[in-house]
Amino acid sequence: MFSVQITHALQLLSVAAIPVLFAITVHEAAHGWVASRLGDRTAQMLGRVSLNPAKHIDPIGTVVVPILMSITSGFIFGWAKPVPVNTRNLRNPKRDMILVAFAGPSANLLMALGWVLFFHLVTMLSVVLGSSTKFFLSMSFYGIYINILLMLFNLLPILPLDGGRVLRGLVPESIGRRLDALERYGLIITVLLVVVLFKYGLFRPDLVVLRLMALLGVSP
Repeated sequence: MFSVQITHALQLLSVAAIPVLFAITVHEAAHGWVASRLGDRTAQMLGRVSLNPAKHIDPIGTVVVPILMSITSGFIFGWAKPVPVNTRNLRNPKRDMILVAFAGPSANLLMALGWVLFFHLVTMLSVVLGSSTKFFLSMSFYGIYINILLMLFNLLPILPLDGGRVLRGLVPESIGRRLDALERYGLIITVLLVVVLFKYGLFRPDLVVLRLMALLGVSP
């Protein structure tokens, strides 16, 4: 049984590794690029405005967690090192931080649409591609799936997620300071929230993503 899980995990990693790397790399690079355009060059000076995955890899979130999840659940998810942003360097810190936060999910949306186009292109060229068609269709499927899921996950209004950064920029400063105090517990709150939603079937983002993909004419 375990050998079957390993085989399935390796097959999953072979088609999902590139989409995962690009999803988290471009997401983080987008944060840094927008920050640099708005006055903060911190990420740029650290070499983080780059499409080189090595600049953004987090050993745990980018390597260990995706591999373990693919073996235990058949599902791949992960994260990269957060791009540092010094809000004091931004021209309009409150407004600009909202734009910097939105940059990551926006990049994922654009990548998802790019993978949709690639999926349909591969479908049209299936006769030419022959036996490689299935591999490229699977890769584009995971490219769409991972990017939409990552976008939705990051838009949760909980610090330190991007949605939390957007909320922080929209609320009055008195409320913002309270949100800042909760940021240290943000990831714990997020994990517990996701577990509860999944356990009781209150919300299944993976099913939402699959329905969206079906509307776009994309299926496994």
